Amino acid sequence: MNFEIKAFDSLSLHEFHDLVALRIQVFVIEQNCPYQDLDGKDKKSFHFIGRDNDSVIKATARILPAGISYPEVAIGRVVIDPSERGTGAGHDLMRSCMEFIENQFGKVPVRLSAQSHLEKFYMHHQFVSAGKEYLEDGIPHVEMLYLPKN
Repeated sequence: MNFEIKAFDSLSLHEFHDLVALRIQVFVIEQNCPYQDLDGKDKKSFHFIGRDNDSVIKATARILPAGISYPEVAIGRVVIDPSERGTGAGHDLMRSCMEFIENQFGKVPVRLSAQSHLEKFYMHHQFVSAGKEYLEDGIPHVEMLYLPKN
């Protein structure tokens, strides 16, 4: 899978359509969770796009600068196409996100809201539970934090 990162204004209409379609496919349809995906934060975010060899978007995530979702830089809307799960694409996506954050913002704390069943996945990337578990759109979530080692 090939990854690229783009600011919102650099996304083509087709790219934005395809990444939102993937988010809806997984978060709304697969997880049966109607929610307002377009929350205005995409316009302020950097967007990771993972494409297969046919240039089809199979993974995406957004990086939100500090102060948009949390006081810290945040990672959100992390999604992998069902056909790519179990291939390591999710770990590749997270490594790419963390590398971008360090290059763009420095060694800074990073916060995310994880579906609780993915807590171990994010722990693999040095995120720890911030102790805040809650329901979001009827799905158990846990707030997680990455603290860089200096």
